[in-house]
This record gives sequence, C-alpha cells and structure tokens, in this order.
Amino acid sequence: MAKGSNPRNPLEKKIKELSIPAAESTIIKQEYYDKFDCKRGLRDINGKGVLVGLTEISEIIAAKEDADGNRIPVDGELYYRGIPIEDIVKGFVKEKRFGYEEVVYLLLFGKLPNAKEFDEFKGILSALRKLPNGFLRDVIMKKSSPDMMNVLQRSVLTMYAYDENPDSIAIDNVLMQCLDLIAKFPMLSVYGYQVFKHYHEDGDLIIHQPEGEFSTAENILRMLRDDGKFTPLEAKLLDLCLVLHAEHGGGNNSTFTAHVVTSSGTDTYSAIAASLGSLKGPRHGGANAKVIKMMDDIAANVKSYSEKDIKDYLGQILDGKVFDKQGLIYGMGHAIYSKSDPRAKILKSFVKPLAIEKGMEKEYELYRKIEVLAPQVIAEKRKIYKGVSANIDFYSGFIYRLLGIPTELFTPIFAISRIAGWSAHRIEELSNAGKIIRPAYDAVAPRAKYIKLSERK
Repeated sequence: MAKGSNPRNPLEKKIKELSIPAAESTIIKQEYYDKFDCKRGLRDINGKGVLVGLTEISEIIAAKEDADGNRIPVDGELYYRGIPIEDIVKGFVKEKRFGYEEVVYLLLFGKLPNAKEFDEFKGILSALRKLPNGFLRDVIMKKSSPDMMNVLQRSVLTMYAYDENPDSIAIDNVLMQCLDLIAKFPMLSVYGYQVFKHYHEDGDLIIHQPEGEFSTAENILRMLRDDGKFTPLEAKLLDLCLVLHAEHGGGNNSTFTAHVVTSSGTDTYSAIAASLGSLKGPRHGGANAKVIKMMDDIAANVKSYSEKDIKDYLGQILDGKVFDKQGLIYGMGHAIYSKSDPRAKILKSFVKPLAIEKGMEKEYELYRKIEVLAPQVIAEKRKIYKGVSANIDFYSGFIYRLLGIPTELFTPIFAISRIAGWSAHRIEELSNAGKIIRPAYDAVAPRAKYIKLSERK
C-alpha cells in the first residue's frame, strides 16, 4: 500500500486481501533447499560465495588454508588491481594529495597513472562535471523526492536522453559514458538534496557550481555547504571514505547486478541504474545510517559509558528488546571478513583527529568502546566464536556525521564512490564477451490439473 494512501479505498482493500494468497503461494519448504543442494543467496552453508565469475579488478581475502587444507580466518585483506589498499592509502597520504581520482584510474585502466597521465585524467573528470543545460531545472527540480537514491537513479536513467549514442556498447563509448557518470554523480546527489531541502524546509536554494581544480571530495563539501567552506582535514577524511568504498569485488550485490545487467547487452544507464537500485537496499548500502541511529539510541539510553552499562544495553539490542528490535548490532560483522575489515582499520586510524577538531571526543570514545565490547556480547549471546569485528560502516557513518553530511546522503556518497567499481566491472564484462548470466532455478511445485472456470470453487 502506498505511503499516505487511504486504506478504506475499495481497490486498495481488495489488493491487500489478495496479497495474502500471493505471499502464501510462494512459500518454499526449507527441506527443498537441502534436497536440491540449492545455495541460497549464492552462498554455501558456511557463508562462502559460490564461484560464478572471475575478475582482475579487486580481491578480498578473509581466510587462508593451512597445511591440512582447513580454511583459517585471517585479518582481512583488500587489493585493488593487486595492490594492497593499505599501500594505496599510505601512498597518497604521504604525498599529501587526494586519492580517489587515482583509484578511479587504477580500477578502470589496471595500473597507476604517471604524473602526466594523472593530470590529464583529472582534467577529463573536471571537464565532464558540469550538468547538461537545463538538467537541474527540468529533471532534478521537477519533482523532488525525500530519497536521494531515487533522485540519483532517476537522473541516471534520464541522462540516456541527453546522450547522442546511448545504446552503443563499444568500449570507447561505454568508457565515455562511465567517466561522465563518475564526474556527475556528486552534482546529481548533492543538488537533489539541496532541492528537496529547499522545497520541504523552506530554506534558500543555494547551488554551488563544481570547482575545476577541486577533487571529488572537495567539490562534495563545497556544494553541500551554504558558504562552500571546509577544512583540509574534512576533505582528506571524505576522500579516504571514497577510496575505501570504491570497489569490493565482483560478488557484492550491486556490483554483481552490474555484471548481470551488462551481460544482457543493455545500455550503460540501465546497468548503473540497476546497481543503484541494489545499493539502495538496507541490507547493502544503507548500513552506516543504521549505525548512526543505533548509536544515537545507545547514547540516549545508557546511563554511563561504563563497560557494564554498555554491555547490558548491547545485550538487550541482541535480544530484540530495544532500538529497532531486530536483534542486530549494526556495524558489526561482515559477509566475508571475520577477524577484521581492513577498511574499518584504516578509517579508525583517521577518525580521532577529526573528532577532536569537531569537539566530539566523547562520541568517539563511545564508538571505541562498542567496537571492543560488541564482539564480546555477540560471542556470549550468539555463541559465535570464529570472530566478529567492526566493518567499514561502523566508522564511515560517524565520519559523515562529523562532516555535517545529512543521513539522506550517506548512501548516495557510497554510490559516488562505488560508481568507479561498477564502471570497471561493466567494462570487464563487455571486454570478455561473456554469456548472458542466467543461473538455474529448480521448480518444486507439484503437477496440477487444469479445471474449467465453471467447475472451480
């Protein structure tokens, strides 16, 4: 039923009644999944993903085999084109420059750019940042939405109409389209938020044009703030978040979606819009916003920041008694990593200076304590001893809050970053001329006899 609709509407009442048999007719017995050895979610009983493709773009390591062939959890490792993510971060941090644009180049072209190539590439992105004439007025301002992922997805699909050659899947054309979207995603997201805020909060509509010499992170902060000002540390931290979210293997839901849709031969805008639809889901891209809401709830209800009080409340969260009553401690655990998420470890090392700059040391201390105590509570309550650690969402939402970024833009910023990985995987799928992706589904419905309409009960 649509939000705000009248439940007394006869049509909607009838549809609600019909939804019951619709749902009941699709319930499949658990025993069938065992009988047909069906890997639900394309993962085995231990959570390991079923191998469905190969990629050179990135690699995730969470376990290694010992001498007896047993898989042993290890500290998480992440590689972009074979280079450890820690080395990439150390490289641009040491040279005191921004890293996201370099990572985009690395993911797309398979190597690090030299100084000349890097300057040329940044020039290309800068030249592509401006939106088409009238796009802000005719598309973004036409019908505002409270969901910025909806705005972003709609805008991407509409970009098709502004492309003179939208359907060509020649690599040069697809690369041009992907670079155009990478450059424009910050404007589509931030302007969508500014327009919504203007219409629904009666504020002034302040639109800053992107600055040609600025990095992606600097432009996001410039466009988001009324005065366009930000500190070097703020831009540095946002850039780091973009680097760490840029790519995470071919098997995450939104990137796999890019592969699946691309394999059908469709256009770039449809493929990227499909990935956005996947990322919008709360099981995927919206986790850091959940962490923020959970932390607010803990701060409001824990009497002190003592270890005992925090553990008691975390136990109540796991028992489904408080917060959203889903029995989950958000920001803890990962589908692949068990011992540690390398991205979270990197982010954590940079959070404290920003918290000090913003006068939010107390909030940082709560995060630090929960990072230590939550795995203990989960181990005790769930009897999970293989290892549960903080994932990247645990700290990224806190960083966005420190930066004054509204929660409505948390997932779009994820998309601004991940468009780099989606683009690389789309080009990889097209370049290898693979088959259309079509996994099998076994039918388990019993045979039935057709009954004439006049004889049905």
